[in-house]
Amino acid sequence: MAKLTFFGAIEGVTGSMYLLRAGDSRLLLDCGLFQGRRAEEEANHKPLPFDASKVDAMVLSHAHLDHSGRIPLLLGEGFSGPIYMTRPTSDLIEVLLKDAASLQERDAEWENRRRRRSGKEEIEPLYRLEDVEEALTYCQGVPYRKRINIAEGVDVRFADAGHILGSAIVEIFITESGQEKKLVFSGDLGNSQAALLRDPDIIESADILLLESTYGDRDHRTMEETLAEFEDVIEEATRNGGNILIPSFAVGRTQEIIFRLGELYQKGKLKHQAIYLDSPMAIAVTEIYHRYQDMYNEEDRDTIETFAKRTASKKRSLHAFLPTLRYSCTTEESMALNKLASGAIIIAGSGMCNGGRIRHHLKHNLWRKQSHVVFVGFQAMGTPGRALVDGDKTFKIGGDTIAVTASIHTLGGFSAHASQSQLLDWLSHFKVNKPRLFLVHGEADAKRALKEATDKNGWNATIPTLGQSVDF
Repeated sequence: MAKLTFFGAIEGVTGSMYLLRAGDSRLLLDCGLFQGRRAEEEANHKPLPFDASKVDAMVLSHAHLDHSGRIPLLLGEGFSGPIYMTRPTSDLIEVLLKDAASLQERDAEWENRRRRRSGKEEIEPLYRLEDVEEALTYCQGVPYRKRINIAEGVDVRFADAGHILGSAIVEIFITESGQEKKLVFSGDLGNSQAALLRDPDIIESADILLLESTYGDRDHRTMEETLAEFEDVIEEATRNGGNILIPSFAVGRTQEIIFRLGELYQKGKLKHQAIYLDSPMAIAVTEIYHRYQDMYNEEDRDTIETFAKRTASKKRSLHAFLPTLRYSCTTEESMALNKLASGAIIIAGSGMCNGGRIRHHLKHNLWRKQSHVVFVGFQAMGTPGRALVDGDKTFKIGGDTIAVTASIHTLGGFSAHASQSQLLDWLSHFKVNKPRLFLVHGEADAKRALKEATDKNGWNATIPTLGQSVDF
């Protein structure tokens, strides 16, 4: 009998990690960082809750750090097996994990300067760049929809989740005593209204199903309404001379925003706006997206192609689709943006404002009444972004307290996660012999609301607890 244990993304939306025991095989599904409040992030420094040396293989649903960010720690505790993922994910994870290591090394060095001055013991970063380099040697990219054997009696197949480039719905097939059972993990399901990527693949059968619930308690605004509001913000900022700051996740959200700004450019609505992508990681990821344009949905791929033909451009990239886009790669180029008092759209990480270059732009713009901050993604509890969305009137960065007089906008329609209605629609394709349903990757209210909604549709969903095990 197979056993599944829930080790992460159970009491919130981060730290995705599940251990599967099937016969003599042990498999890990995701190995993500806890993110958000300081107490939550401290969990990353605790030993993993299982013997990593006994895990035969790992399967990664997608590249976001809340699903992948503890992989170097897994190896540090003795894991030495293969790590399976889609091919685009294998490219993206190199960028994300290296960036994470660099940030951790930098933060540890800053903290140690303070500790040395006060005579305290120095700390080590969570992991270093060399740890990431080693971890990458274990990563194996495989095609979508190809079933492969990964351990004795265990096969895996990746379906397109439509969340970010390379994101996957994971199908795990377990054969015991001549009988096959199937576990499906939704990963993070994409928003069918989003640009560039295809809608999530339909899955029709499983014995046990893990379903994300990030937006299990709400529906997104329509994309038409979202784009109309986005246009209004841009027009208002143009009239009053303010800058627009867009805190954005480097993978997925940034590329969506570039595409949508490109569409507005085609309509002549960005004539006086300079657009800056101020994130080396997001720049690298955007170039990876360019390499995998064959995975775009047909409509948006044709839009980019048509523009390239009309302008006689040899490039079919997102950068070419938005000619006013400028890359800010160096620290000096980023700092120069702080001198711009008006007329700029600045896209920078991190998406929840808990790090990265966006914090410095907030410092120079939040106190300006003519400035606008546009949130285009989920803001977890305890993050600075959530505080701004919830109406905080001050913002702290370093030793400074900044008054918040800028206009704050939340455009939930840009979310890369499926809404409640989209989750229910995806579930509706399990027509016969509904699988046992477990709701994960969501805050408590979202999971409870989704459970109520699914139960009305004939399910009997379970909200698991941290460390709980289920047999199937």
